[in-house]
Amino acid sequence: MKKLTCFKAYDIRGKLGEELDDDVAYRIGRAFAAFIKPKTVVVGGDVRLTSESLKQSLSNGLRDEGVDVIDIGMCGTEEIYFATSHLEVDGGIVVTASHNPIDYNGMKLVRENSKPISGDTGLNDIQQLAEQNDFGVTSSKRGSYKEQSTLDAYIDHLLTSIDRSVLKPLKLVVNAGNGAAGHVIDAIEKHLPFEIIKIHHEPDGKFPNGIPNPILPENRSATRDAVIEHGADMGIAWDGDFDRCFLFDEKGDFIEGYYIVGLLAEAFLKKSNQNGERAKIVHDPRLTWNTEGICQQYHGEAVQSKTGHAFIKERMREEDAIYGGEMSAHHYFRDFFYCDSGMIPWLLVAELIITKQMPLSAMLAERIEQYPSPGEINNKVENPEVAINQVLAHYKEDALSVDHTDGISVSFEDWRFNLRMSNTEPVVRLNLETKGDKALMELKTKEVLELLLAS
Repeated sequence: MKKLTCFKAYDIRGKLGEELDDDVAYRIGRAFAAFIKPKTVVVGGDVRLTSESLKQSLSNGLRDEGVDVIDIGMCGTEEIYFATSHLEVDGGIVVTASHNPIDYNGMKLVRENSKPISGDTGLNDIQQLAEQNDFGVTSSKRGSYKEQSTLDAYIDHLLTSIDRSVLKPLKLVVNAGNGAAGHVIDAIEKHLPFEIIKIHHEPDGKFPNGIPNPILPENRSATRDAVIEHGADMGIAWDGDFDRCFLFDEKGDFIEGYYIVGLLAEAFLKKSNQNGERAKIVHDPRLTWNTEGICQQYHGEAVQSKTGHAFIKERMREEDAIYGGEMSAHHYFRDFFYCDSGMIPWLLVAELIITKQMPLSAMLAERIEQYPSPGEINNKVENPEVAINQVLAHYKEDALSVDHTDGISVSFEDWRFNLRMSNTEPVVRLNLETKGDKALMELKTKEVLELLLAS
């Protein structure tokens, strides 16, 4: 029995031809059906050149187990989340490799009500079934296949997240990175009074402008330059399956996702205060003080969760949280089936620019100054566990608190840091913040890195 290495902690990702091909996709379809036992599953795929073929093989696997398949075509991940709940079907699968290299592809899986399927909620079982590849005879009644668009209903749902009556003209630069986001922008702009300047807009699985992943500094210049050139109010860029949304202010400066989490938390808490609700906000442990401070200020409750979409979504449902955010630019919404969306955040921020009558940079300046951070710093380390323990040993005695929710979070009176291992590579990720002291931030960043790399 050959092990399938394309199965990861939360989803499926693999090198084409080596880890993932049409045969593996077919087996995943049959395994998903055998484990979930669904009647109907919705499928879709991103713009990658192999996504259509893998999606058809996956669909054949589902149908051979007697499952009816609804194909919504080329889409982003959140369109599958939407379609699964909107169509009230038993599961959804999107074929996508998001921001992985061009010779990769993958899948993200959900069950009814758009609940995520990760390692501890069924993905490992599906992997075992796909590896065993022992499905016996195909179903006597083969499942049906039909194509159906849910785009109009999805756009209508997105628009419920803002108050369109307050909207005024804005100039926005949007960069789909030749990924899947372009068709949604084309559909939604008809409903908005915005001038939208589109760059790298056409879906193209060859990615002529590089793999769309704006979290990498080298991938930000096209959006920044266009914001400056056009005098735009904001720039927006997405990764390939647009479940992450990255924002640039009117000066073209990239905004760390951490501060957007705080901005959206504030907006949701103000609305919930009007409704007399003490809302909960879920956040990850990497950077926390800004989010916690905003929750305190606006009578909300900050709830810390382990990093990763499956953990955040689970905690969102447990707590019935109104909003959840990760500094990696994943934003989760109760009114979007507790799932992440890369479209709702920029709509909300555009609404805030209009209602607050403030440029985005001014809205964030005070919070950035209050809790400066250098952003996430990745370090290749030979033995990550040893390195992290060495750093912990150095600081443990003087720390006010040490938290092990995700890696280590070590807090002092005026600064804190989080160190965590990557799930997929020998990399340690450092996040650090201070209370209003940029010089201390730079000093402590250097200090922690030296200790980390000395191991």
